[in-house]
Amino acid sequence: MWLQKELSLQARKRGFHLITDEVLRQLPQLEQFSVGICHIFIKHSSASLTINENADPTVRQDFEQFFNQAVPENEPYYTHTCEGSDDLPAHIKSSLLGSSVSIPITDGNLCLGTWQGIYLAEHRNHAGSRRLVVTLQGE
Repeated sequence: MWLQKELSLQARKRGFHLITDEVLRQLPQLEQFSVGICHIFIKHSSASLTINENADPTVRQDFEQFFNQAVPENEPYYTHTCEGSDDLPAHIKSSLLGSSVSIPITDGNLCLGTWQGIYLAEHRNHAGSRRLVVTLQGE
């Protein structure tokens, strides 16, 4: 069985945000799958998705600090800055982390580890809501 659905996420400030519960609330169809794969794709080039620690919020703060240091704003060699100083750095960060995650489905649930959650990495200072395309494949 296949199912594809577009989800909308609420707007968030810049940073790393757990979105697992928000995704699951919009995917009641997941319960129909005993085994399969859930592929989640973000339809934006200045935000990204990743899976990581879901319990300690300092992990998300440290991620933001690391990426801000690794990809700083206002570098003199940036030319793509028409939307502000966070414009090109947001695209670079998005490419580094990626635009999708794939998660196994087991017994109608995402088969994440005990301390794992889905992150929206919001790389823009003033972003709006974000759209995800979720594709479920399985039986």
